[in-house]
Amino acid sequence: RTIRCRTICTTNDVVPPILSVTPSRALVDEKFKVLVENLPPGYPVTVRSLHNSEDKHDWEAYGHYVSDHSGVVSVSEDLSYGGTYTGKEPMGLLWSMRPVPGSRPGLRLRKMNVCTPMLVTISVHSGHEGFRDQAPLASVLTERWYMAPGIQRITNNEQGVQGTLFIPPGPGPFPGLLDMWGGGGGLLEYRAALLASHGYVSLALDYLRFDQESENLELKYFETAFNIIKDHPQVMSDRVGIFGLSLGSLVAVTLAAYSTIIKPCCIVCISSNHYYPAQGSTVASRFEGLYKARVNEDNQVIWKDVGLEFITDPSNIVGRINCPTLLVNGCDDQNWPTVETAEDVARLMREAGKEHLLSRLAYPDTGHLIEPPFSPHFRATTFVIHSSKEKVLLLWGGKTKPHSDAQEDSWRKILSFLQFHLYCGPCLKAKI
Repeated sequence: RTIRCRTICTTNDVVPPILSVTPSRALVDEKFKVLVENLPPGYPVTVRSLHNSEDKHDWEAYGHYVSDHSGVVSVSEDLSYGGTYTGKEPMGLLWSMRPVPGSRPGLRLRKMNVCTPMLVTISVHSGHEGFRDQAPLASVLTERWYMAPGIQRITNNEQGVQGTLFIPPGPGPFPGLLDMWGGGGGLLEYRAALLASHGYVSLALDYLRFDQESENLELKYFETAFNIIKDHPQVMSDRVGIFGLSLGSLVAVTLAAYSTIIKPCCIVCISSNHYYPAQGSTVASRFEGLYKARVNEDNQVIWKDVGLEFITDPSNIVGRINCPTLLVNGCDDQNWPTVETAEDVARLMREAGKEHLLSRLAYPDTGHLIEPPFSPHFRATTFVIHSSKEKVLLLWGGKTKPHSDAQEDSWRKILSFLQFHLYCGPCLKAKI
């Protein structure tokens, strides 16, 4: 669906500009096309995106363009000569979003209510300077969704497991995924909702809300969560995988290596972590040493150096993994030594005769927070330490353009990996 919006022009042009966004309603990992027509030839304009987040902060991106001989600007085809991105960048209006000037430092943009869209206003302004102070020549309100139509969202409190289950529309059965984020804790649903939009029954798991009394109880918690998916009538019981980022990737590796109760069909580990110290500790308690990490000149906390000490520990588990494993890492990750971790994982699996099970993706100038495509890049954000509730500014790493390219490329390859190992057939693609 396309919205074409005309406004009363503030100049003396006979025909006002026309701005169109196609599609104006889409999943967050779908591309759109932004077109401005009826401009004078060689006319300078600024195309801007603006989003007011759920926590009431304004985010923007913009590019400076010049119309062609027919008075047209195509964001997909034309060069941006300046702004938050430059060059030919069809989706720069999304991935280069940043807080508007004057916002407090350390903000991070995350969708908390997946039942509503991310609303983004695309507008076109005359000239390349002072665009924030002028009325737009035209504007269009677009919707970006994590959850496709027809998906069921079900709050799960079954068997003590806290999470949210997303079930794709249709008769099923579908493959399943246990989805886990990292050490920030809390229940984050947006990636699980997007995975369901691609045909997977996905359980977004909250696993740091409650303190577990022992490692064995904690392992049981994760096994129970996995089995909730496996035993669901809409799920193919032999096609359930695990998807984890950061601390969640440690859980994925631990379950694949040590559990005698569950057998994941495959695992995806973003910003991978395989550190497994002496028995007897829980996931949350294993990383207390990180909180003593160094601070740089910008007062940003860096955990990578302490992590290097952790991965030299002789206790390791990856040689026990018996399922296809995908590691996705950024080479400028300042939060965890993921490149070194991936090398260590490859060595250990090779020594165990299981290197054929391992696939690796490594991206230059890419940080720790590798999110779904077109998500803004966050080099450093405010982070609440789980144990002490202290707020720090945590350095994640990465440079905006290469990090964003990595998010787009890795998501496509992650979906291909999941399709191959869980569907063994054509990849399902949901559309809005």
